[in-house]
Amino acid sequence: MLVSNEQLEDFNIRQFQKDLVTWFEENKRDLPWRENQDPYRVWVSEIMLQQTRVDTVIPYYQQFMEKFPTIDALAEAEEQQVLKAWEGLGYYSRVRNLQTAVREVSEHYGGQVPDTKKEISKLKGVGPYTAGAILSIAYGKPEPAVDGNVMRVLSRILLIKEDIAKQKTRKLFEDVTTSLISADKPSEFNQGLMELGALICTPKSPGCLICPVQAHCRAYQEGIQEQLPVKAKKKKPKGKQLVAAVIENEWGQVLIHRRPSEGLLARLWEFPNTEAGSADQKQVLKDFLTEHYGVNVTVGKKVQTVEHVFSHLVWNISVYQTELLNEGNESDELRWVSKTEIGQYPFPVSHQKIIEQNVK
Repeated sequence: MLVSNEQLEDFNIRQFQKDLVTWFEENKRDLPWRENQDPYRVWVSEIMLQQTRVDTVIPYYQQFMEKFPTIDALAEAEEQQVLKAWEGLGYYSRVRNLQTAVREVSEHYGGQVPDTKKEISKLKGVGPYTAGAILSIAYGKPEPAVDGNVMRVLSRILLIKEDIAKQKTRKLFEDVTTSLISADKPSEFNQGLMELGALICTPKSPGCLICPVQAHCRAYQEGIQEQLPVKAKKKKPKGKQLVAAVIENEWGQVLIHRRPSEGLLARLWEFPNTEAGSADQKQVLKDFLTEHYGVNVTVGKKVQTVEHVFSHLVWNISVYQTELLNEGNESDELRWVSKTEIGQYPFPVSHQKIIEQNVK
């Protein structure tokens, strides 16, 4: 049976709010997106922080805001510039959706991020969590912002034993947070929950002895805090064997290819590659280059193996040197670029590793 808001009746909500907010105000980290409450800055930070550690995000955020300091700057930028600025952060659909949504704000909302849940939720890539974060942090509205950190914290405090991977459980946490949130300080409350999850109520070995809301924590009282939250195990990611070619022409240019406009790593650049399976890798690569690009090569020795782990997939890329016999034809998706120009193109991390070792 799911927890209902009636079960909060014996929970001291006002004292919990006070303890959490006071702790946050006294202990919050000095982070660049907390310099002000500009909704655009909050929005960018929240998108970057999805599935990415704070320490990783900070330099990316600072560089991104230098390049695109306003909504109009991001709306008017070329997509390749935006992808390049995001290069290395991963989950590139986040920034493509962000730019699409920012353009809509620029065109239809006069450059002002909407301040209602109904309107802001219409923007591409803005789900319940992002909407709640922007509305509470930038606009001071008591809207819940429930992510994995918040569900972990509240599952322990309220002793919620439902599987947090289920959508109905997320809805439960949103309802509970709506009842708990401080109407006077919704920004500090939501950020306090996030900060608590990041610094003290961590996934493993939570710091219960220094927790500012320990007195409210039902899991701590029962000694089962490390058993929560309940989350179904993810399926093991599938492996995929790929072969890639570093092809250089007589002018010292290398051949790169742009990925399709939809799907994984959409519109990023890469070295020509294909799936090999258990077949003869050299022959598969040679046939692929001829059939798809009209490029004729002799495939030489393997020079590198790159592994890249996605949430659902593992790429194992065998990289081969080649000797070029026929260049084929350039197109919008296939280009010969100099070794000095290649840095201008956005590449996924796996192919950045190929550049580092093989393009000098």
